[in-house]
Amino acid sequence: MNNRRKLIVALGGGALIAPLSTFNVRAQQASKVPRIGVLWHAGSEEEEAPFLNALRQGLSDFGFVDGQSIVLENRFPAEQAERFNSFAVELARLNPDVFVAVTPPAALAAQRATTTTPIVFINVADPVRIKLVDSLARPGGRITGLSHIGVDLMGKQLQLLREATGTLSRVAVLANPTNATSHHQYVEAIEAAARTVKVTVGPVEMVNAPDKLEDAFASITRAGAHGLIVLSDGLFYNERQRLAELALRYHLPAIFLPRQFAEVGGLMSYGPNLASIFRRAGYLINRILKGTMPADLPVEQPTQFEMIINLRTAKAMGLTIPQSLLLRADKVIQ
Repeated sequence: MNNRRKLIVALGGGALIAPLSTFNVRAQQASKVPRIGVLWHAGSEEEEAPFLNALRQGLSDFGFVDGQSIVLENRFPAEQAERFNSFAVELARLNPDVFVAVTPPAALAAQRATTTTPIVFINVADPVRIKLVDSLARPGGRITGLSHIGVDLMGKQLQLLREATGTLSRVAVLANPTNATSHHQYVEAIEAAARTVKVTVGPVEMVNAPDKLEDAFASITRAGAHGLIVLSDGLFYNERQRLAELALRYHLPAIFLPRQFAEVGGLMSYGPNLASIFRRAGYLINRILKGTMPADLPVEQPTQFEMIINLRTAKAMGLTIPQSLLLRADKVIQ
């Protein structure tokens, strides 16, 4: 009788231990802090600060605080092709819950580095053409993200530059050969738009280093260009202050995609608000962390665009911006 009672007690104790152990495992899993690998394009956190802060804000919208309830593993390749690849491999080895890739080179490096980790790309003009996804509506794999659809904006930028200058018969384009896939698309779009308004496109200056920028402006001026379209690129973004200064020195009206160019002295910009795109990435990351597959998250595109005009720069160039254009601007810098 006593032996039977001991056996029942032992069995009862064992029955209590298993659920408690399971509870502890579940509690540990629930308390696991997600790790997000982020491959940027610039060379430091300071250079990426506006967009890193926007990404953090987007995560905090869903209750994730960097360093507390989520950890961002940031890598800054400084636009160097070999560092994109090595940092992508390094981040993949950390086995992050989500891999965030900023710009096409980072996204392609992430795609090569891992075949299992979900990837969210940011600031990619045409993810279908560079084979990150099958389509925007149905990405079809483990990659999704946010496009700034810069290619579709080239015709609009040309139109606005013509309107700002009054007459524009020849426009130059500043491109980066290391971003050849995207920039080839940009140039094609500009040429197609230019044909409809009888504007000559050229020269297309290819610059892949900061110390070549002034040579490019001298070449553009010798070619007789009356305006300049600067394509979206990490190198150009980091050199935006110098680009604005060179455009002013060479008396060359220029239009850019991100507003940050106009804010540091560029004549004008037209495009989506990039900070809002980075903030929106928090939504996709949250969905993936909650269990949604990237294949079920369509690639998002901006629906609102902003035009910034630097009137101070226009006056320094002796350029009179039409009132009709100023009235349509989202911001006029006096």
